[in-house]
Amino acid sequence: MGKEERQNSNYTIMDNEGIGQVQISNEVITIIAGLAATETKGVASMAGNITNELVSKIGLKSLSKGVKVTIENGIVNVDLALNLDYGYSVPKTSQKVQEKVKAAIENMTGLTVENVNIKIANVTMESGK
Repeated sequence: MGKEERQNSNYTIMDNEGIGQVQISNEVITIIAGLAATETKGVASMAGNITNELVSKIGLKSLSKGVKVTIENGIVNVDLALNLDYGYSVPKTSQKVQEKVKAAIENMTGLTVENVNIKIANVTMESGK
C-alpha cells in the first residue's frame, strides 16, 4: 500500500499512484474482530458492559460489543471480552481467537495487528444441561 495516516475515528490508506484514498472506520475494524472471535468454536458470545448488555436485550445488538480497537501508526491493538462455552479449554480457545482475529484484520484491511488481548468474562452453560 502506501503512506498511512490517522484521521479522527477513521484510518486512511493513501495510494502510491495518487488514484485516490481508502478510509477504514475504527468501527469496521472492531466489527471484523468481533465477527472473527464469535466464529471460533468455544466462544459463546462477546461480553460487554451493562449498557451494551441492555441494548442487545432490546434488539439493537451491536457487533462491536466487547471489542476495543486502537490504531497507531498502522499498528492495531485489540482487546476482546469473551463469554466462553463450558467445556472448552481456555488457553486453546483463546489462542484460536487470537489467530483468527489477527488474520481477519490483516487480510481484510492490510493493517498490522500487534496484540490481541483477551479477557474471559464468563463461562456459559448450554440451556437444558
